[in-house]
Amino acid sequence: MISPRAPVYLSHSPTPKVAHFAVLSALEAGVRGMMISVMPLTIYRAFGDAVVVSRIYLFVGILSLLFGLLVPFLSRFVPRRWIMTFGGLCYLTGLTLVMTGVPALAAAGLFVNACGTVSISISLSAYVLDYIHRNDLGRNETMRMVYSALPWAAGPVLGVWLMNWWFPAPFLVAGGFAAALIATFWYFRLGNGKQITMARGPTPNPLAFVGEFLSQPRLVAGWLFAVLRSCGWWVYVVYLPIYCIQSGLGDSVGAIALSVSNGLLFLTPVFLRFIKRLGVRNSVRLGFAISGGLFVAGWLFAPLPWVAYGLLMAASVMLVWLDVSASLPFLMAVKPSQRTEMAAVFSSYRDASGILTPAAAWLVLLVSPVAGVFAACGAGLLVAFAIAGRLHPRLGRDRKQPQR
Repeated sequence: MISPRAPVYLSHSPTPKVAHFAVLSALEAGVRGMMISVMPLTIYRAFGDAVVVSRIYLFVGILSLLFGLLVPFLSRFVPRRWIMTFGGLCYLTGLTLVMTGVPALAAAGLFVNACGTVSISISLSAYVLDYIHRNDLGRNETMRMVYSALPWAAGPVLGVWLMNWWFPAPFLVAGGFAAALIATFWYFRLGNGKQITMARGPTPNPLAFVGEFLSQPRLVAGWLFAVLRSCGWWVYVVYLPIYCIQSGLGDSVGAIALSVSNGLLFLTPVFLRFIKRLGVRNSVRLGFAISGGLFVAGWLFAPLPWVAYGLLMAASVMLVWLDVSASLPFLMAVKPSQRTEMAAVFSSYRDASGILTPAAAWLVLLVSPVAGVFAACGAGLLVAFAIAGRLHPRLGRDRKQPQR
């Protein structure tokens, strides 16, 4: 007699839920949250110069952007589940390289980690666009952030504390999260996502979809919002800790700022309620206006380190607000037939910001101390505020709701 067992699914499990993607995002947050404070400090300690750190991040950003643009092309030959797995293995490899403490290997590990982030981000975005209804995208973003709040909140402080206790410790913990991410992904059996149609012609140029992206203004605007919001986080994550060290506040103060700001992710359900009332356009404009103004104020009060520190922490509240709202214009404009390609374009915002931020900081640091980077960042966020004025006022509202 054959014993009963669970059915074997040939492609994917029955309709993945929002919670599945939230769990995967939380595990990835365990890796990135632990490294978000440790990695910049490790690179800065290895090279001892903020300008050199900017150069390294600039080159890594360029290389990871090129890699991200190739992922949709590779996905035509490599199943998505293996691209997702490859991302987790990149985390394990990159962490091992950085853990050696050798400057050249640490820089290489930074790039390998970036490839892992790109691969996982593209894969998860494509899975979300496959299985999550358009009207549930806001709820998906909110649950993803709530699940990720604890790793993002505890990771920065815990990472620095572990690094000061025993240098390899945070890398080993982050590696454990990466291994759990791979195992959980295969347990959920997401497969390769939905297949819209089979290709009937020759494989197109891997960059051909960029033209389609540029022809849709809503996608371009949504991508720019993600880039400039990410630039704000880059400055907050990389240059605020350097400013704290140079101002005599210590390395732990920067890590505390990251943990407190990331802890605000628990408030994302509250933020979502206000965003639904205000509408996507008003919410995006509000976030960019306030955060941009606070970054500029942080530059003006740079001679008073604790005041500048508090202003940038206040700015991070609106960056979290933008994490909830600023991605929606892009996600709501994606066509079903372009999920993988446009997911790759959207995920490139990290690499684009990883190029733009250190490149701008490199130039600013030639004529200004680190605080000058805060002013440049604030100016960019205010530019996004102006662009957001062109969004449709009813974007994101229920279509069944009558217009007042």
